[in-house]
Amino acid sequence: MQIINTLRLCKNYGSHRVLHDVDLSVQAGKLVGFLGPNGAGKTTTIRILLGLLEPTSGTAQIFGMSCKTAGKAIRAEVGYLPGDVHFYPNMTGEATLKYFSRVRRKNCDREIKRLAERLELPLDRSVRKYSTGMRQKLGLIQSLMHRPELLILDEPTSALDPLMRTQVFDELKDVIKDGRSVLFSSHSLHEVEKLCDEVIILRDGKIVEYQSIEVLRGRALRRVTLVFKQAASMPTDVPAHLQIIEREGCKFVGTWSGPIVSLLNWVQSLAIDDLIIERPDLSDLFLTYYSGSKHEVTERLLISEPFLEEKCE
Repeated sequence: MQIINTLRLCKNYGSHRVLHDVDLSVQAGKLVGFLGPNGAGKTTTIRILLGLLEPTSGTAQIFGMSCKTAGKAIRAEVGYLPGDVHFYPNMTGEATLKYFSRVRRKNCDREIKRLAERLELPLDRSVRKYSTGMRQKLGLIQSLMHRPELLILDEPTSALDPLMRTQVFDELKDVIKDGRSVLFSSHSLHEVEKLCDEVIILRDGKIVEYQSIEVLRGRALRRVTLVFKQAASMPTDVPAHLQIIEREGCKFVGTWSGPIVSLLNWVQSLAIDDLIIERPDLSDLFLTYYSGSKHEVTERLLISEPFLEEKCE
């Protein structure tokens, strides 16, 4: 069953086109990551899906309803966390959530209590006294408390410490176990790799990748380090799947794109002191969609500093 469906979705601001023929088909029970650099069109897409913004052309549907004409009904059934959430500062956390319950015309007391305990959020304090992380927890609770069939979350773990991020991950996994669906944007490629079934990558308003994590992981390069007994034993010819990035003394550093068995068979004939094969790194693969050519990005990543998640967007 399709939860989200868009067809040739376009959005222009004057002469500037923000979205170019975006086609999405998100199935029920999936946790889908929505990635892209700043200005890629992620927020614009989300606002169209929620009926908060009209597309210039194309169609968008959630639950089979038009996002353009049934925005109010869609928003009633979706849990939404914006990237920059704001609440009335003089209200307590409890009063804020009760207010949202009344707006939704649902009794969410049991879920509010459960989520507040899981996320360790004191609800008796005023929002004014909340830290940034506590306000983020409050935003997560309001998006989850009515047990929506679809969650649309924009940077749900920002400002949370690592232990609390784990709690949020577990909660989202429980949502999927219930057969519900999640679409979330994130700067953290580690989060996406760890949590998601599928990944949508948007760049310059166009979908440049829409694939399952397993397929993407199969494309990712393994980093390989070979340390030889002496310089004289270093081979002059290497397999086509091995891209040598750095030579230093008796060491080769490179990437391997073929079957791991082929690498091991080749290494058996060599006089080596050490072999390090790192797991496929999706960070490298994702970054090829963010900037430059694949060759330029891979070369930069392997020669310079390790990838830092915060630099993504």
